[in-house]
Amino acid sequence: MKKIIFSVTIVILIFLTSIIKSSTKKVDIEIFDLTEDIRLLNEKYELVLLDHNYLSSPKKLNEYQKKYFENDLIPTDIVDFGKIEFSNNEILIKNSGDIAEK
Repeated sequence: MKKIIFSVTIVILIFLTSIIKSSTKKVDIEIFDLTEDIRLLNEKYELVLLDHNYLSSPKKLNEYQKKYFENDLIPTDIVDFGKIEFSNNEILIKNSGDIAEK
């Protein structure tokens, strides 16, 4: 009787070990896939960031202004901008002079 119980226990342990091993292998594969996806996304992010920094640098913006817009763009002081307020389904646009008076 002891031999049968011992044999059944060994078989159950072997079976459980194989199940655990296969499940950990699946988890390991998922971790590897996610790590690769993250690595690829980081590379794309770095390229996009480099592209954005290059294209939006002041020097490049001045070149684009001269090349495409010539005299269409004029410098504006930030004080000259107005304020837009939304209230009760209405849009109120206040000029900088209106804001200074309040």
